[in-house]
Amino acid sequence: MTSETDPAKQPESHSDQTPSATTRDVPAFGWSGYAERVNGRFAMIGFLAVLLVEALSRDTFLHWAGLIP
Repeated sequence: MTSETDPAKQPESHSDQTPSATTRDVPAFGWSGYAERVNGRFAMIGFLAVLLVEALSRDTFLHWAGLIP
């Protein structure tokens, strides 16, 4: 089997797309490993921000944000 027909082979990177500084993955739109990793990191930051707000205000986040009375 040649590398041209191997479905597991990574696609050739385009000259306008450069890998990230922390990984060799090329940033891509859609359901890619790179996008999922970035989304997961932002979710962790958001979750920690909610915990920090609750710890500092000594109130629930929903009440603090005014979403519940």
